[in-house]
Amino acid sequence: MRGAPWICRPCLIRALRPLSRRHARFQSNAAANPESISPALLSRAHALAAEHSQLAQKLANGFDARAAKKLGEISAVANALKEWEKANESLTELRTLIRDPSTDDELRSLASDDVASSAEQLDQAAQALTTSLVPKHPFASLPCLIEIRPGAGGSEAAIFAGDLLRMYQAYCSRIGLRTALLKYENADGLPESDSPLSEAVLEIESEGAYGTFRCEAGVHRVQRVPATETKGRTHTSAASVLVLPSFPSEGSGEMEDFDNPESDYYIDPKEVRTDIMRARGAGGQHVNTTDSAVRLTHLPTNTVVSIQDSRSQPKNREKAWQLLRSRIAQARREKREEEMVAMRRSVVGVAKMGRGDKVRTYNWGQQRVTDHRSGLTVHDLTDVMGGGHTLEKVMESVRTWLIERDIEAVIAGDEINGDK
Repeated sequence: MRGAPWICRPCLIRALRPLSRRHARFQSNAAANPESISPALLSRAHALAAEHSQLAQKLANGFDARAAKKLGEISAVANALKEWEKANESLTELRTLIRDPSTDDELRSLASDDVASSAEQLDQAAQALTTSLVPKHPFASLPCLIEIRPGAGGSEAAIFAGDLLRMYQAYCSRIGLRTALLKYENADGLPESDSPLSEAVLEIESEGAYGTFRCEAGVHRVQRVPATETKGRTHTSAASVLVLPSFPSEGSGEMEDFDNPESDYYIDPKEVRTDIMRARGAGGQHVNTTDSAVRLTHLPTNTVVSIQDSRSQPKNREKAWQLLRSRIAQARREKREEEMVAMRRSVVGVAKMGRGDKVRTYNWGQQRVTDHRSGLTVHDLTDVMGGGHTLEKVMESVRTWLIERDIEAVIAGDEINGDK
């Protein structure tokens, strides 16, 4: 070989192929470059990796609970950075061989063959590193409550709200999540019946449910011909979905410290007015003959929760407190997020997703579902409404979108702090 020391072909191949070829195609040429990671994120990763090394040395000399906890929190970043640096170094060496005019033709050909797979590995390592740097949502590991209410559209909106409730129940059943219908009222304010839905609260009891369903918050819009439409015209209706963290009636652990006034989950009982009343229902029913309905009013925020589903006043009280605590905690979290968005707006626009935003459209005539955040459109509406794999595909696209917004927020925050 000219221009390079002699080396046997098998050894040469092994040297040039340090990265796995698990995928046949390289899918993202733009993201494959080292520049695909923001300098601000890379700087954050190096700082956390340095802190990881310091903590590891400290723990080698003696156990410290706080240091061990912090070490566990940033280990993912340190490991992801090592993988990224390894992949970046391998790709750089291959490109250097290709550009070097003294490189042997056979060596250059082998290096060219491996550039695509090595670039893909770097892309995957960059994505893993970026994801590891996104702060975990404080409610992500908790169960959740999904509140569904009809919006504009009259009875058709109420019917669609019921469709959404059944969609989420079917989805949870398919993937094995435990659910309980915490509240269901029809348009007349009565407990569950065949009448159009007025309000429903579905509790998803499995851990991590909030992280799974956080992407569903917002206004869902439906376009279809109502059963009552005699001229075959398509109507547009809407239903709102609110996703709340779910807490047990009594706190346990750091995340659920109900007795700490600094906690999002703390509510001063003296600030809550409790009203006991006779539940509404058809004549002769037990709910209409006992004072079992409970209404809680959080006076500082005027947040009102009423529960009458159970015949037992204590059970209704417990459900009402659970729902009130969830609403207050979510409102406090959203207030902080709004303050952070306002602070960063001068650097980058960070979209806020909430109950007032139209997030998804379900078009019956075209069998189409479009999510307006991720931009994904699918044409299997039946599978979506049945809680099938197509719904999971749509939800996953939004979760990816949320991560991208979180990354923008992290970069913006670092740039602001860097300018101070």
